[in-house]
Amino acid sequence: MMTAGTEKTNILRERDGHEARVSYAELFFDLVYVFAVTQLSHSLLHHLTLGGAVETLILWFAVWLVWQYTCWFTNWFDPEKTPIRICLFVLMAIGLVMAAAIPEAFKERGLIFACCVAAMQVGRSAFGLFQLGANSPLTRNTQRLLIWSAIAGCFWIAGGLAEGHTRIILWVIAVGCEYFAPMFGLWLPVLGRSDSGSEWTIEGGHLVERCALFVIVALGETILVTGATLSGAEAWEIPGLIAFVVAFVGSIAMWWVYFDTSTHAAAEVIVEARDPGQLGAYIHYLHVLLVAGVIVTAVGNDLSIAHPDKPVDVAGVAVIYGGPAIYLIGNAMYKRLIYGRIPVSHLAGLLALVVAAPFAFSTDLLMISGITTIILLAVALWEGRVSRQNRLSGARHAS
Repeated sequence: MMTAGTEKTNILRERDGHEARVSYAELFFDLVYVFAVTQLSHSLLHHLTLGGAVETLILWFAVWLVWQYTCWFTNWFDPEKTPIRICLFVLMAIGLVMAAAIPEAFKERGLIFACCVAAMQVGRSAFGLFQLGANSPLTRNTQRLLIWSAIAGCFWIAGGLAEGHTRIILWVIAVGCEYFAPMFGLWLPVLGRSDSGSEWTIEGGHLVERCALFVIVALGETILVTGATLSGAEAWEIPGLIAFVVAFVGSIAMWWVYFDTSTHAAAEVIVEARDPGQLGAYIHYLHVLLVAGVIVTAVGNDLSIAHPDKPVDVAGVAVIYGGPAIYLIGNAMYKRLIYGRIPVSHLAGLLALVVAAPFAFSTDLLMISGITTIILLAVALWEGRVSRQNRLSGARHAS
């Protein structure tokens, strides 16, 4: 007969040497974030100012942190078990309200947004701690997560009660608490710092697959924007149709840059790392930048398809060039973490974007959208060629 402690231990994923797979419950959970990413891109599109960019960035960090911490939760806890599934469904419901509040998060729905973020972060950790009991190796680490989430939650709610610049400052502090605390081992007085080797045991393949799926979610937003903007056009004229094709090819290039070279190697690197927990955290840190690039690119696609012949202004340059630039920087840093080097193709692509940017103001949105797509496509083809050469070289050495 099982004891209560054994039953609680069985709520965790089994570590049997086989790679953990993403469950259907986790994929279902991610549907909320399809909506959240759409809300973020539309919010930025309608507030293309420096202030709007800062506000969208804060909201994006909040959305990402909630998703990221849930990703770690399902890396430790088995989402096939009924209590964990119910927890995910509750988080989905709260997350849907959070996403719905995004357009007015810096207005009258700030407190709703803040309470949703705090409830998900604190509630998840509290539920996990209850499920673990007192004797699990994960208990102390979950206690640290709960306390840091509660500290951040106070700033989230205080910001929701405040207004204007005060809200921005308090929410930046909240983001900082949850984003940087894992870098320092979730250090707290009395509880100390976590041992990422023993307390952050992770399934590398599962973690990498979850990140890759979120990239798919974000790229899905670029496809959605491309189709929806074309559908909403009063007349399908040649410039708009060309912009549609350019945006679609750009989405393919972004997919190629990420998925053709790095996703398979990342899981092996985590497994072989001396400190897999910390490495997994770094992967998450970099994906917040990488996915932000996709979101900004979606906004640029919307602009270029809706107004292909519009003269370029500062906001247009910022999103149409900035999105791909952020994406390439995120990918370069990610591949530096995995392979120990920054791909030359990515550096060349960034340089090309910088060189082309000053000339943007002499043309229209369609032209600069086409330039960025050509640059992304060139990077994808270059990196794919290098990857194939490396695989062939490795096969020859193996034989």
